[in-house]
Amino acid sequence: MSAHKSEPVKDDSAPAMLAAPSAVKTLMRCMSYLRPYWKYIVGSYALLMLMNGITLAMPLIIQYIIDTGIRKLDITSIWQGSAVLVIITLVRGVFTFLNGRWTEVASQNVAYDLRNAIHDKLQSLSFSYHDRSETGQLLTRAISDVDRIRFLTGRAVLRVVEVVTLVGGIAVATFIINPTLAALTLLTVPFLVYIAISFGTRFRPLSRLIQQQVDAVTTRLDQNLRGARIVKGFAQEQNEIKHFDEANDKLLVLNIQAARMQAFNLPMLQLVTSIGAIVILIYGGYQVINGSLTIGQLVAFSTYVSQLLMPIRRLGMVLGAIAQAAASGDRIFEILDTKSEVKDAPGAKPIGDLAGHVQFDHVSFAYFGRHQVLNDITFDVQPGQVVALLGTTGSGKSSVTSLIPRFYDPTEGRILIDGHDVREVTVNSLREQIGIVLQDTTLFASTIRQNIAFGRPGATEEEIIAAAVAASAHEFIMQLPKQYETPVGERGVTLSGGQKQRIAIARALLKNPQILILDDATSSVDTETESVIQEALQRLMQGRTSFVIAQRLSTIRQADLVLLLNKGRIVATGRRSDHQTAHDELMRTSGLYAEIYQRQLRPQELVAERHVELEALK
Repeated sequence: MSAHKSEPVKDDSAPAMLAAPSAVKTLMRCMSYLRPYWKYIVGSYALLMLMNGITLAMPLIIQYIIDTGIRKLDITSIWQGSAVLVIITLVRGVFTFLNGRWTEVASQNVAYDLRNAIHDKLQSLSFSYHDRSETGQLLTRAISDVDRIRFLTGRAVLRVVEVVTLVGGIAVATFIINPTLAALTLLTVPFLVYIAISFGTRFRPLSRLIQQQVDAVTTRLDQNLRGARIVKGFAQEQNEIKHFDEANDKLLVLNIQAARMQAFNLPMLQLVTSIGAIVILIYGGYQVINGSLTIGQLVAFSTYVSQLLMPIRRLGMVLGAIAQAAASGDRIFEILDTKSEVKDAPGAKPIGDLAGHVQFDHVSFAYFGRHQVLNDITFDVQPGQVVALLGTTGSGKSSVTSLIPRFYDPTEGRILIDGHDVREVTVNSLREQIGIVLQDTTLFASTIRQNIAFGRPGATEEEIIAAAVAASAHEFIMQLPKQYETPVGERGVTLSGGQKQRIAIARALLKNPQILILDDATSSVDTETESVIQEALQRLMQGRTSFVIAQRLSTIRQADLVLLLNKGRIVATGRRSDHQTAHDELMRTSGLYAEIYQRQLRPQELVAERHVELEALK
């Protein structure tokens, strides 16, 4: 490692970390997740009190053995005292087992609830939130940060309560034995408290920076794993190793800073505690010589102080964990407190069965309220019509289709389906009647059957096969080793682009939607397969309103309505009539469409014509 890694890291986000909600408020909110498991908590803390009672009693028994047994040469007292020590030690062991078990059960349930809450929240948040977030940092919060909260609600707070009650109990016990010596010994407690609080105050913002850097490392690793083929294909392994090493170096520096802080804190706690022990030996020994304190009492004092050593040593580590948990809690509650930009309006009702009449009424849309992508979009689609969206990259085609199922809400204007403003109906009832095949085909790491039935988990075998046949997927599925039970791998990596696209189409068709959105749905298939899919889609589009982002002339020719978009505006419209197709109208009325046709669509037409000629010659 290079020398620069030992230097402190300066981070512009540090002031923001210090301005975060108070640690106490965050920690109390974390602890509130224990409420459903209060029986375990009450039981574990009751056992803790009994364990501490036994701990406090042990020095007194030792005092009895020394002063009554050893000093007076009374073997019976020695045996009696020793027997009591053995018994209460065994009892304490049983209590320790139950205490640890109940505490862990409660804290593990808190972790379970938090992970479910995070997952449910992420599922409910709108696309705009996921557009701004990184997968790696969300994974870190759901796993590492939740685990820190688990430790907080389990053993961390238990250790703090243990130290507080022990200090209180030892103070009472030692004052009963010798008030003067007790006062001198307990003078160290305020210093211990100061050291602990000072450490927590300094460690919390550093802990937050560490967790942010863990996010960065996780994100970098996640991207490299997901993009392994691209990295290798472009021979960028060494460059990515360098980037990962840089992120990992920053994490190392921060962890070294944290370790240095903890390494300084623990010896300070031990030093102050040892000073208390030295005071006992000097002043207590002086009192023993003067006859105002027995040897048994001095040993009891020493035992009480030694009983504080281990809990205080653990407290040094626990306070660091609590500081980390406070930072983790802030990060988790950032997710849980996020308001979805797309949600059911108060009083929203299910939309009911759809006919499929879709209207865009002067709709404008900007990503994050800043990046304008649609301007004053107006069109009217009758039930059962096929709409083709055409335009150059970035013209707004995908944005139009994303607004229909309310992945986003328009910034101006409104979208009506069967006369209902989509913002006034429940999101689920709307999306249940919309089938979607996105441009970036996503398959889950499960079987082909499960992927096709994703939108209808209860679909029958016949329905799944029928959807696969309609999407021209059945034939290649039957050639796979396990056919419909074949695992597709993460993100469908074991299948070709065309195969993934056909399974995605089958998934949409099985849902039997009233509105169908095909975002460049046939872009990954060859001409022959496309023609088969188009024939199937023509049959299945009957009675459904369909929006197709068009990249091929065959799609445009079958459309009832073609919308040509440019820079977020509809610049030309073509409609099918009894006398002409939408394509013919656009060729006659739009110079931009004619240019796109000559540059993009005409070559496809020539290839298709050549394919027909070759087939005729066979």
